[in-house]
Amino acid sequence: ILSNSINGLFNFRRELIEKLIKQDFKVIIVAPKGEKTIYFEKKGCKCINIVINRRGTNPVSDFFLFKKYVNILKRVNPSIVLTYTIKPNVYGGIACRFLKIPYIANITGLGTSIESRGLISKISLLLYKIGLKKANCVFFQNIQNKIFFSKNKLFSGNARLVPGSGVNLEKFTYGKYPINDKPIRLLYIGRIMKAKGILELLEAAKRIKTKYSYVEFNLLGKYEEDLEKYINEFESKGIIRYHGVTDNVHSYIKNNHAIINPSHHEGMSNVLLEAASTGRPVLASRVPGCMETFDEGISGYGFEARNVDSLVKTIIKFINLPYEQKIRMGINGRRKIEKEFDRKIVIDAY
Repeated sequence: ILSNSINGLFNFRRELIEKLIKQDFKVIIVAPKGEKTIYFEKKGCKCINIVINRRGTNPVSDFFLFKKYVNILKRVNPSIVLTYTIKPNVYGGIACRFLKIPYIANITGLGTSIESRGLISKISLLLYKIGLKKANCVFFQNIQNKIFFSKNKLFSGNARLVPGSGVNLEKFTYGKYPINDKPIRLLYIGRIMKAKGILELLEAAKRIKTKYSYVEFNLLGKYEEDLEKYINEFESKGIIRYHGVTDNVHSYIKNNHAIINPSHHEGMSNVLLEAASTGRPVLASRVPGCMETFDEGISGYGFEARNVDSLVKTIIKFINLPYEQKIRMGINGRRKIEKEFDRKIVIDAY
């Protein structure tokens, strides 16, 4: 399994890996060393550390990454390889193609490099075409991504649509809705970066707080360094509350009345799936990877991406929603997740 984050594997692929081990597969994980490396080693996986600059565009370092993949795959000679995220998909895919090893790629979203639509986007598309050409199967997390890759002829083998990474329904259980008092707490979970719509969210929070002072905006996740000053400024003014990074996401979700994801693009938003599974309404951008996680007016509300006015309007709509309807929205969200996004569906697909 090739990935750019072993913690990401723990959060979203753990059940798949455990099932493979139970079926007597020998699982080898190639990813940067992280705090969850020990967990997988204790489960019986062999973990090989590899350095990946997730957002770097240096062709020399990328060539060395490809070379490392070739050396590792030659040494372990796997029956099949699973790859996740753009660099493992591309350079791991090329390495598998070079060594004639079967591989399955998982497209977790288009990513900023493709969304930028400049020279980097053209290079990324070309690399994807080379990396995915001989993939035995390509997994997509939303239909729009699948159409995009097909239209641009980025793969030639089989394709499979899966409901994102799915949700562990036993971990993200339904939580009793917060009591009907002030403040109304709204939660953002994810990397704090521009492509996730964080600047629009900060501006929307500033506008909302002038009229609805009792609304609380909570942010959870690691921020990009260039956004630290914005987070500090907005927190010092009492506009947001920043909670850093935590392993216990579920407790934060349960403590809030709704979750917001103003992202510009997604593969499939895991945090929205987890929030809905917990019984919390979803407020999200109308973009592929977010739209699929809720039903408009039934389990959440959508708004236009990159549009502060639309975001503000949607937040106000939710604020003014009667308390019993907020609860009902959350229940509807849980039912949707149970029916469409159970992680077992994804494991069975593999």
